[in-house]
Amino acid sequence: MSWQVKSLAANGAYKNHIGKSHYNLSFAEINALALSSLPALLARWLPDGTVRGREYIARNPRRADRRAGSFKINVRTGRWSDFATGDAGGDVISLAAYLSGKGQGEAARELARMLGVRHD
Repeated sequence: MSWQVKSLAANGAYKNHIGKSHYNLSFAEINALALSSLPALLARWLPDGTVRGREYIARNPRRADRRAGSFKINVRTGRWSDFATGDAGGDVISLAAYLSGKGQGEAARELARMLGVRHD
């Protein structure tokens, strides 16, 4: 499935145009798409991580983390936290923003592109 993303609206919805019909792709929808691909995204972003139960545990690339243990992502919900620093977020977009050091809007656009959602 391919979407054409035009712009990020003020309410957080992407305005898409498919032929003559319009479709809004919201942060929630991008998160849902990302959640369905989360194992592959985590392997790409945090290749040294492992899955233990419902959690993906990896070293935090944003700090000098010597070993995995405190940086965890729930693979079912996308919620994440670094228990050593207190950094945390509730979804895959916030994780992408945190890891890239970008804002949520830009991270959502990049994540949408990674998931095959085209943007002009």
